[in-house]
Amino acid sequence: MRGRVAVGGAAGPAPVIFTTDPLSLWGGFDPHSGLVIDAHHPLLGVSLSGRIVVMPAGRGSSTSSAILLESVRARTAPAAFVFQRIDPVFAIGALVAEKLYGRTVPMVIVENEQDFSAFAAAAEASWDEGGDISVR
Repeated sequence: MRGRVAVGGAAGPAPVIFTTDPLSLWGGFDPHSGLVIDAHHPLLGVSLSGRIVVMPAGRGSSTSSAILLESVRARTAPAAFVFQRIDPVFAIGALVAEKLYGRTVPMVIVENEQDFSAFAAAAEASWDEGGDISVR
């Protein structure tokens, strides 16, 4: 399948975490542990660190960019994100991390519902600079 690379180019291979529920990093993700801490999110207690997080989009607070930035600094950030639509707040955090720390969190957009849903059964995924995605 093919996606549109939004931030950072290539990613993976890395384990996939799939959810249909958007997540706000502000109050929903602990940047020091890499764990989901939103008590109302189905991924509560799951580590996103080093994984490709697949969700329709981020949710809420503009502070999510700062939380993503801190997780990059702390080396607990997700390996990458797959979205159905770009979340500019997440993108800002990834781009600032690249400027400050020389590391980023790649992001790819997969708008096609069938392709997006294929990640639900995936164990791991990767993509190249051009957005050619491999799901295993």
